[in-house]
Amino acid sequence: MITIRNARKWYGDEVNIGPLNIEIPKAGITSLIGPNGAGKSTTLLMIGRLLNMDEGQISVANMDVTTSKSDDLAKILTILRQENHFVTRLTVRQLVGFGRFPYSKGRLTQEDETIISKYIDFLELTDLEHRFLDELSGGQRQRAYVAMVLCQETEYVLLDEPLNNLDIARAVQMMEHLRKAANDFGRTILMVMHDINFAAKYSDRICAMKGGQIAAFGDVQEIMKPDILTDIFETKIDIIEGPYGPIAIY
Repeated sequence: MITIRNARKWYGDEVNIGPLNIEIPKAGITSLIGPNGAGKSTTLLMIGRLLNMDEGQISVANMDVTTSKSDDLAKILTILRQENHFVTRLTVRQLVGFGRFPYSKGRLTQEDETIISKYIDFLELTDLEHRFLDELSGGQRQRAYVAMVLCQETEYVLLDEPLNNLDIARAVQMMEHLRKAANDFGRTILMVMHDINFAAKYSDRICAMKGGQIAAFGDVQEIMKPDILTDIFETKIDIIEGPYGPIAIY
């Protein structure tokens, strides 16, 4: 479980995130949605200890993210930011191998190599594993980054806009992979999403944020309601029932 208690982050006098209070159950996919500036990425980065909170407490699997040792936290929690600045002359396999660093400290064992191959295969990158990152398309690189964080084999996986810069077909492919990772590997995936309908189709739960606050949290059917979404995004949103669940119409 991810537990947030009275977490706050200030950005000057005008921007205030929090206080945030929520318990996100383990397993499955939880999506953070909301307008730009709602605090979604800030919340994710505070959970992942890439951004210090100014007040409050956050724990993941009963480990305090502020006080826990980095080596211990890295074995239960991994995070992928929007901005990835890896050296482009890395191969896909070398990049995915970074996911084993908390265990191998750079000295890969045969077990590590087997795990690396497992996630390269899982993200359908086998034919590309010896290609350099700058030789890949944006969608292929994104799959390689996701393979890297899954290769860390943490129970909790945080993703900041994993569909960023992907076309519709590649976005669907990515979400199918993430849904399968949650189902097959029992991962708890928390991700920032801009597309409400992708969040609705593939998530188990949705956390909606507005103005630095948690506006609503629940399963998909609870959140995908016209009054809730219209209030959060401050524009009229209708809901129709599609073949795979509720669909937001702007």
